[in-house]
Amino acid sequence: MINKVGIFGGTFDPVHVGHLITTQFVLEKRSLDKIIFLPCNISPLKRDNLNSSPKHRLAMLKLATNDNPRFDISNFELEKGAVSYTYDTLCEMKKNYRHIELIIGYDNLVVFDKWHKPDEIFELADVVVMKRSYDEHKVANHKYFNKAIVVDTPGIEISSTEIRNRVKNNLPIDYLVTQKVKEYIFSNGLYK
Repeated sequence: MINKVGIFGGTFDPVHVGHLITTQFVLEKRSLDKIIFLPCNISPLKRDNLNSSPKHRLAMLKLATNDNPRFDISNFELEKGAVSYTYDTLCEMKKNYRHIELIIGYDNLVVFDKWHKPDEIFELADVVVMKRSYDEHKVANHKYFNKAIVVDTPGIEISSTEIRNRVKNNLPIDYLVTQKVKEYIFSNGLYK
């Protein structure tokens, strides 16, 4: 039986090797049974962003995670539609999993007070923060900093925005995404 899962949400437009490497570290260091990648429909803090269709983002996630039996995908937020609130998703996930760890980056911890029902999120799940470079003064006095569990993960400075821009400008994206994701992006004419 699966007792301990990590939930890793995001736009994943596209999913890149930074997502895969850092979550693999969290999986190992937190002794998780599996990590569930959860593509959001509309991010509450990025409502103005135009994303690729859910179909494409989900397909790329499947291609990127297929080879790892401990990586899973949930399309709960995509099927639900509308704005994706982590609190609502965790309430749903609690029906199936006893122990949930919500995996976020430091950039998300800094704005966690802007999230929908942040205190309630901590009641539903352990919040695990992937450590990258950060401004200690910014988070040291932060309300949620001491509640979160910080996991040291490699600092892989790759962004989906950078990948989209590289495709748009006809620059290579080798080593930034998996080969299967790269082929999918080009065969579907994404980000042009």
